[in-house]
Amino acid sequence: MPRQFFVGGNFKMNGTIKSIKDIISGLNDAKLDGETEVVISPPSLYLLLARENLKKGIEVAAQNVFDKPNGAFTGEISVEQLKDSGITWTILGHSERRTLLAETDDFVASKTKVATDGGLSVILCCGETLEQREAGTTTDVVTSQLKAVADKISDWSKIVIAYEPIWAIGTGKVASTEQAQEVHAAIRKWLSDAVSSDAAEATRILYGGSVSEKNCVELAKQPDIDGFLVGGASLKPAFYDIINAKAGAAKL
Repeated sequence: MPRQFFVGGNFKMNGTIKSIKDIISGLNDAKLDGETEVVISPPSLYLLLARENLKKGIEVAAQNVFDKPNGAFTGEISVEQLKDSGITWTILGHSERRTLLAETDDFVASKTKVATDGGLSVILCCGETLEQREAGTTTDVVTSQLKAVADKISDWSKIVIAYEPIWAIGTGKVASTEQAQEVHAAIRKWLSDAVSSDAAEATRILYGGSVSEKNCVELAKQPDIDGFLVGGASLKPAFYDIINAKAGAAKL
């Protein structure tokens, strides 16, 4: 069964009530490929605003979730609270949180388990630094990050993997089509070997890292690239073109 194309928009720490309402209004009115699953991820302050104003068929993701139930955890947000607010997805393991907040592979894995056990779907991020790529350890780094999750869970049906080379996030640098496809294929092989052939066939693997309307169609043509996790471009009308990339690739 073909994997449904998936495009996520990570707003990061950007937006105001007005700008996010404007983005949502644009998405509600845009002509988007109905075969592509779309999820947007505004800052937590605006999750309810997004869910209440976004049309049916587009889901909302938190940018984080904690690995404990409700309780004395100042500044955190729980699976229960997200579900109570109609939020069905969360992004976990983004390199900015791994780097800036020192989130470890084990912590990301723990949060992934709690999220999926609680019924949330997870966009699970992985990726290497420029130094690691130049050292030839990309596959080892990425699969090590994923192995931490595999050590805690067996059901990958609620997980979408996002491969985001750290050196390409917000830099304007983009992995070549061949580089991206190579890593995606390596991740799929790892899934087959470490989890199951069924998981490898069914799990969607997204590319993230300065995705734009200019490179998305070529990337979408690759056999192991099942969509995108988009950063800055998700705040602009270019996001519509990226959502429609798979349909555009099919015409070529």
